[in-house]
Amino acid sequence: MKLVNFSVTNFRSITSAHKVPISETTVLIGKNNEGKSNILKALSMAMRSLQEHAHKARHRIVRRYYHKKNEKSYYWERDFPIALRQRKGAKQSIFRLEFLLNDSEIIEFKNEIKSNLNGTLPLVLKYGEDNRPVIRIAKTGRGSKTLNSKSARIANFIATKLSFNYIPAVRTDKEAMTVIEDMLQQELRFLEKNKDYKAALQVISDLQTPILTDLAKRLKEPLSEFLPNIKNVEISFAEDSRRMPYRRAFEVVIDDGTPTNIEFKGDGVKSLAALGLLKNKKIESGVSVIAIEEPESHLHPSAIHQLNEIITSLSETNQVIISSHNPLFVDRLDIKSNVIIENGKAAPAKNIKQIRNLLGIKASDNLMNANFALIVEGEDDHISLKALLSTLSGKIAKALRSNILAIDPIGGAGNLPYKLSLIKNSLCVYHVVLDNDEAGRTSFEKAKVDGLLNIKNCTFTTCRGMLDSEFEDCLDQKIYQQRILDDFGVDLSSTKFRGSGKWSDRMKNVFMDQGKPWGDIVKNEVKQVVADCVSLAPKEALHPLKRNSIDALISELELLF
Repeated sequence: MKLVNFSVTNFRSITSAHKVPISETTVLIGKNNEGKSNILKALSMAMRSLQEHAHKARHRIVRRYYHKKNEKSYYWERDFPIALRQRKGAKQSIFRLEFLLNDSEIIEFKNEIKSNLNGTLPLVLKYGEDNRPVIRIAKTGRGSKTLNSKSARIANFIATKLSFNYIPAVRTDKEAMTVIEDMLQQELRFLEKNKDYKAALQVISDLQTPILTDLAKRLKEPLSEFLPNIKNVEISFAEDSRRMPYRRAFEVVIDDGTPTNIEFKGDGVKSLAALGLLKNKKIESGVSVIAIEEPESHLHPSAIHQLNEIITSLSETNQVIISSHNPLFVDRLDIKSNVIIENGKAAPAKNIKQIRNLLGIKASDNLMNANFALIVEGEDDHISLKALLSTLSGKIAKALRSNILAIDPIGGAGNLPYKLSLIKNSLCVYHVVLDNDEAGRTSFEKAKVDGLLNIKNCTFTTCRGMLDSEFEDCLDQKIYQQRILDDFGVDLSSTKFRGSGKWSDRMKNVFMDQGKPWGDIVKNEVKQVVADCVSLAPKEALHPLKRNSIDALISELELLF
């Protein structure tokens, strides 16, 4: 089971966040006070409401969960937007959760609920002034009435398969212990299916029963004098009350040379302890969601890379949602998994430029958060190499995902010395990819004289049998020649595109031969089309006889990690 998307309407500063997509890792990005934290708090309330609903359904314990004025429970006076309280009509905060069930869960749903499902299950939770959620199924069309008549059972079905952890930005020892307590309860839930454990609880129950029976008998006698109609008095422990002490009576001692209770450790240790513990949490079935508010809080910059590795590993078995100001956590490979929170609304990012502008960083500032940088000449090289390297090397793909490695275009070989001087000051280890032409070789020599570059940390895109060559010469023209024909009306099967000249010279010849204009603007447009084709088919992109320099580059980069 997966959480596919989440919607929030009229909760604190969020007026409308419609279908925020939830993937393996989702990053909420926004300026201060734009509502990133409120999105996570809303998700936390919705998830906990489902869990509490299931808890009450299983154990029939009547408690006023929703009247407690705390961060985990909805409280209308605090949570409904003040600006909307004078309007007419319903004044509700609305949360929508859409889950996707796998084939086995669909069958289980049918057997347990006695209804068919196509795989998607949308739930709506509405909170009004009484602070109690009304849970319904947001299905339309045939069968929706039947499903809604079973909404309590369906919500319980989801909740029993739901694991949720929320880690706020302020991580005191109390918050760290709460995370551990939640984790402990979920882990011990598996133990409670063990027959020996259940037998031990039964032994405890059998030992307690005579004492409780005797106490009830002694209590009945004096009460009967005042209430003669009393027939019997019983004293018992609810099943949960017998189990829960074993889940809650714990302490955490960290020995880093001196054994110390976590209460007395620094905030950074508490942060890593809370997050690190979740790394190895058990997932039985269903959906596991971990929401982390500003994971970089209280951490030294050197520890943030370690933290990012933890979050990356968490996303392999959990759906992770984080809010952050730090560019390190931005997902550069899947731009839409970064969600922009702005003006009370939420929407997937359209491009990396939008994220950079929001965070107030320049295009090259992302290198400040990387251990290693791959410097390339143009944006088209960036697009192509990111796709190729991620496909051809699992090691490099992992480094790109975790932002240990960043690819940075410099806008032409002539900018190389200046760019390298900036990167060197950032304490970033770098490797440079240059076209094997006059401009590339000249830039290399200048950077070498300045002490910024050497043969070891530079790769030229050489091709066998060619004196001058560019990155595009390493590619198989089959992957882009149809797009060139469709977009520019130029047929690359022409003899003018053959020969041993470098790619841009041959492309110029064929364009001009077929009556098309050529210049830097057109050349850049063609390069962009080629890069798009590489990103769509990276496995087939390299020419089998001209890929030697790219394979060598991969070997060089893998040695860095």
